[in-house]
Amino acid sequence: MLSIIFGTIACSCLCGFWGAATSGIFLVSLISVTLVCQRFTLWGDLSFSGGSLSVLMVLLSLMLCFFSLISTPSEKDVKYIFWILIIGLILVSAFSIGNVIMFYVLFEASLIPTLMLIIGWGYQPERLQAGTYMMIYTVAASLPLLALLIFRCYECSSGSIAMMSSIPYSGAGVLVFVGYAAFLVKLPMYSFHLWLPKAHVEAPLAGSMLLAGILLKLGGYGLFQMNKVFFFAGGNLPVFILCAISMWGGLLSSLMCLRQVDMKALVAYSSVGHMGIVAAGLMLDRSWGVMSATVIMFAHGLSSSALFCLAYFTYVKSHSRSLSYLGGILSLYPVVSLFWFGFCCINMAAPLTLNLLGELLIVPCLWSVSIFMVIVMALMVFVSAAYNMFLYTSINHGAPSTFLVPGKPLRSFEMLSLVVHSAPLLLLLKSEIFI
Repeated sequence: MLSIIFGTIACSCLCGFWGAATSGIFLVSLISVTLVCQRFTLWGDLSFSGGSLSVLMVLLSLMLCFFSLISTPSEKDVKYIFWILIIGLILVSAFSIGNVIMFYVLFEASLIPTLMLIIGWGYQPERLQAGTYMMIYTVAASLPLLALLIFRCYECSSGSIAMMSSIPYSGAGVLVFVGYAAFLVKLPMYSFHLWLPKAHVEAPLAGSMLLAGILLKLGGYGLFQMNKVFFFAGGNLPVFILCAISMWGGLLSSLMCLRQVDMKALVAYSSVGHMGIVAAGLMLDRSWGVMSATVIMFAHGLSSSALFCLAYFTYVKSHSRSLSYLGGILSLYPVVSLFWFGFCCINMAAPLTLNLLGELLIVPCLWSVSIFMVIVMALMVFVSAAYNMFLYTSINHGAPSTFLVPGKPLRSFEMLSLVVHSAPLLLLLKSEIFI
């Protein structure tokens, strides 16, 4: 193992940036295989505060940071690479820390490098407004949580999440809205989601990949940790209200996808729908719900990141994100169309995909609460298939757009980026990690 690590470091020194990126991906793959063999059980529970979920999110963070560097080789600015590495460091620390106050600090610190990427490398002047929306929404919702966490640390005489999980919480049940608010805005839950489409539309490719792929999952991981700190989850009325809002909001955001004309905005609103399922599964805190949230967070992290890559690669060829000015990709760029078809199928939870497994696992959890939530879930699945088919047909079918110029379908780094996004989904589909 040491010889392999030293060999990859030597390759990085000799080959420069691309050597570092390739060596990093190799190391991440090696660690992933090691963790898969250990089945995410004893080693993960002893090393990370969140157990299996923590290990999985750390791996996802590392992979997406390297994938974002691969997808943007033209960005050679040292500051650009620096902020991506800072995001990776903050995320790995947040997913592995065992102190609730330090977790809160890292949770808030993740906004800084994201804001720098949006403002520094965004495409339009509106990126300043998008950064302001993101900061105001997330910081305003998380400040009351800080006061609640300080009270909880004083009550338990410790900031350790493991210690708090064994001491009953004596606060009022209505404080569930305060404890969950910061993370529901980060996910985001519908009605607090306005910052997400704006941030995605104005962010550069790496910013969109990291924001959709892993930064949103930090909100889901926060819900998981708050269940252990405050014992909020279960059968109380505030939790049921929040779950109902999450499910209905997911359905409404899926319907909004059918009215979008911007590729990136459509993918961003689809993330709101998927994260509504994650929020409901984690807040209900049934075993099926937590399992469903874990699967969806990992699968959505890779599929949404790949869809933003495809949207950017298509934008480079047409210089437009509007679906009205696109069409005929299938006849001009068949390989691009093939990837659009594959990732749209993954995003719509087609059979033999991890997204389908995650959506099926939450059905028993919702059934135990209310049959109406199952009906909402069924409608969400139907609408999800509809807007993914709308996205695929709008871009790929029909007469070729005059804005498209025939040329080389995909460059080597674009093909590599899309393949490495799909490879973990195919490998984990055959494994027994989630069983």
